[in-house]
Amino acid sequence: MQQLNEPDAVVDKNRVFELAAELFSILSAPTRLRILNALCDREKSVSELLAEIETTQPNLSQHLNLLYRAGVLTKRKEGTQVYYRVQSVQAVALCRTVCTQIAIELDEPVGVPASHRLAPCRS
Repeated sequence: MQQLNEPDAVVDKNRVFELAAELFSILSAPTRLRILNALCDREKSVSELLAEIETTQPNLSQHLNLLYRAGVLTKRKEGTQVYYRVQSVQAVALCRTVCTQIAIELDEPVGVPASHRLAPCRS
């Protein structure tokens, strides 16, 4: 991967950081992470997601719409049902990597050195 501070880098560093911050903002809500986790393996209807994720239907719809507009999810309609599935496999892989690392840190708090931790330290 090309370093962003190399003089011959052709990308606009500021634009890269803006888009990365936008993606992290989209993925910053626990409900959205639960949605992505629920959709990792297959598409699901809004009803299926609602049964799996503890939230209200309006709240779920709001989060689904944001993920859809951002291009992380795609949807299709079949009769009265709306089905969602992952469109951005990379965004899901990023979430899975981060959440797996944090789960390891929670499971083995003393086994992960501070230099390898992602989760914020809680006193």
